[in-house]
Parts: sequence; C-alpha cells; structure tokens
Amino acid sequence: MTATATATRRRLGIGTVGLGWMGQAHSRSFRRIPALFPDRTYEPELVVCADPVAERREWAVSGFGFASATDDWRRVVDDSAVDVVVITAPNMLHVDIAVAAAAAGKAVFCEKPVGGTPAQARTAAHAAAAAGVTTGVGYNYRWAPLVQHAAELIRSGRIGTVTNYRGRFLSCYGADPLGSLSWRYLVDEGGYGVTSDLLSHTIDLAHFLVGPITEVVGLGETFVRERPLPALAGLRGRGTQSGTHYDRGVAGGPTGAVTNEDWFGAIARFESGAVGTFETSRTMVGPESQNAFEVHGTGGSLAWNLERMNELQVYLADSPATGYTTVFGGEAYGHHGAFVPGRANPIGFEDLVTIEDHHFATAVAAGAPFDPGFDAAVAYVDVQEALLHSWDTRTWEKVTTT
Repeated sequence: MTATATATRRRLGIGTVGLGWMGQAHSRSFRRIPALFPDRTYEPELVVCADPVAERREWAVSGFGFASATDDWRRVVDDSAVDVVVITAPNMLHVDIAVAAAAAGKAVFCEKPVGGTPAQARTAAHAAAAAGVTTGVGYNYRWAPLVQHAAELIRSGRIGTVTNYRGRFLSCYGADPLGSLSWRYLVDEGGYGVTSDLLSHTIDLAHFLVGPITEVVGLGETFVRERPLPALAGLRGRGTQSGTHYDRGVAGGPTGAVTNEDWFGAIARFESGAVGTFETSRTMVGPESQNAFEVHGTGGSLAWNLERMNELQVYLADSPATGYTTVFGGEAYGHHGAFVPGRANPIGFEDLVTIEDHHFATAVAAGAPFDPGFDAAVAYVDVQEALLHSWDTRTWEKVTTT
C-alpha cells in the first residue's frame, strides 16, 4: 500500500454500546483490521465505549484502546467523532439505540436481534432507511469462508436445483436449570427466546444460501420453566455451557418464571420450491454450538457445522467417487488466508467477526449498502412472526413481506 493510498483512506470513528462478549469481539476486530487488511479503504479509530459496569469501562480504555468510556449510550450516539455505532447491548435496548444513531446520521451495526420483537426490528429498519444510513446486522456465520464457498457452489449450479434444506442451531447454554433468571429468559427484557437468539441465524443462512421462505408451520416449547432469581445467583459459583459463563443459583431457593421459549422447530417452503426443516434449542444436552446446515440438490449435497467450521462436506453426483468429501478451509477460500496461510490451518469465530466488520466498514467508507443490513433482519422477523402465529394457530402460515 503506497503512502498516497494510505492518505486517501477514510477515517471511521467507532463507538460501541456494550462491552460484553460481542462488544469485546467487535472491539478486538477493529484493532486487528489494520494488520490483516492492508488494502482497506478506511482507517478505524476506537472513539468511545458505553457500558454500565465500571470495570468494563476502565477495560475499554486501558485494554482495548478506546479514547474514552461512559455509562450513557447517548454519549456514543451524540459524539461528533463517531461515524459508526456498534450495538451489542441487551436485546430490548437495541431499537432505541439504533433509531437514535440513525437520526444522528451514524452508520449502525447491530448484533441480532435488531429488535427484541418483530415490530421493534421493523421500527429500527424504517428509521435507518429514512435517514439513509448504512446498516449491518450480526449474522456473522455468513462470513465463514467455507459458507461463502458453499454459496458459490449453489449459485453456480454445481449441486443442481436445490430440493431440500435442513438447518439447526442446538446449544446447551440454558441446559442447567440452576442457571439464573437473566434477561435472556424474560420476554420483557430479552424479547423472544430461541426464535430471536438462535433461529435468526439458522433462517438467515437459509435465506443466504437458498432464498426467501414463503410458508411455514412451527412449534415451540419451554422446558426449563422456572429459574433461580438473580438475587441469589452465584451462591453456588459460576457455570459454563457452550463457552458461555453464567451465574448459578441455589436448589430450593426462590425462583421466577421463564417467559420465552427454549426450543423451536419448523417446516418451511421456499420461494424456489425447495422444502426445509429447522430446529433450535438452548437447553439441549450434548450439542455445544451446533449451528449446522445440509443442502441437497439434484446434482449434489453440502453440509457444514460451526463446531467444525473449517470443514465443508461436499458430494457431487458427477464425481467418480461416492459419498461426501471433506473440503478443509485454507487460503484458497475467501479471507481465510488473511489470518493463516496454507491449507487446513483453522481460523476461529472472532475471525468471522473481523471479516464481517471489514466488509461493513468498507461499505460505510464507500457510502454503499451492506448485506446483511437491517433489511435482512426484517426478512427474518417476517418469517419469525409467521412461525409464532403458526404456533398459536397450529396451522400453516404464509410469510408476509413487510
């Protein structure tokens, strides 16, 4: 990269709301980007981070390199040095922050769900569209290099006409019944349960790989109906499930009701004529983070699982070999080589976030749309709303596009 090219990079001031797991991932991402993508068209600068926890605010400055930190997210939105607002706060705060950021003319990247309810997601999308700002939503699994390769194989016709799709996201982060009643398990604080948290990723991958869904039938269930109240959480120490740390309560102590769903299953028909099945769970014992899909076409099949994200199973009917072949990730696929050279040297989840942030920042610097933006979030909640209605009516429901 020449000095002239470096001088023409657009400075992008980054403001982050929330320094939990995903806030940390995006903050590390923007710090890593200069060393990974020398041909970028922008220069990220960590300006301000908002978080209610004092220790996190101190860490944002001393550890991540933000210029300042605050306990008020409005200061992030109002800061004239901020060009991009990254939202990683609890779900039900997303819509207010996104609407305010768009009104201030900031580009907005929001972790899913953009809203805790379908109506909130649409409100955020309408506000951003009216303001004309670039938006992004954290459907980060699209950015796995082998998922991108799978999309290329499908779009090139290599596996023929897609007939069947299976998607699942099975996790055990809520399997411990003594895990405390955090905001994630309360519809008033977190919105819907797995349909917002996990199924959104599963359906988005289906949209990305196969296309729009037009008709669905769905069923939900809550298996852990009561959890220890947070006031007593932690008396038995900390627990860990699927890489997520949580406070653990006391057996026999006060509990509160879980008000959103643990599990959801669905059958769907795609606009293309393909059919699909979906399953998501946060309380299933065994799978750790089994975000997976299988795509079957008239000329072949593909299978991918986040738990083995650097492997893609490929079967092509015109190959002399029978059965699936394992394709290993490597520098031949997308941005994999920006992180490690060669073949079968693995990359990890936060590398996907870095790829995602790089593409989003590139779009912002160019004043261009980003995919997936808030329109992709609305495409999901259209399906989610039909599924939730189907759960109530016990019938097939059309997906209404809004």
